[in-house]
Amino acid sequence: MEKTANSIIEKTVQHVRDLHSGDGSGHDWWHIYRVWTLAKKMAEAEGAEQTIVELAALLHDTADWKFHNGDETQGIRKAREWLEKSGTDSSTIKNVCAIISEISYKGAGVPTPMSSLEGKVVQDADRL
Repeated sequence: MEKTANSIIEKTVQHVRDLHSGDGSGHDWWHIYRVWTLAKKMAEAEGAEQTIVELAALLHDTADWKFHNGDETQGIRKAREWLEKSGTDSSTIKNVCAIISEISYKGAGVPTPMSSLEGKVVQDADRL
């Protein structure tokens, strides 16, 4: 399973790099890279499921709602399509999509609870 997880992560890195190359919105590859790198370290320190954290960190801004007329489901659909195409197991897909659906930064004072440790790790990494 570990080799498969690593392979899926490697494919996802390339997919996200291609998807976000040339993005000038602040949600470019380098933003994703910083979130991913920090989330990996935080996941290890917190004992979170590494594969879920890495995939969610890499895919968290896929089709961001701010750039799709407020459609908060677009990112989840795109992430799910990618993960299914990549051969990711259904449990991981479910967990990654849950994080993407819950992650948010719409401003101070807006409650954004996360239902999993992995989600908290990704959200904190994104906000840092």
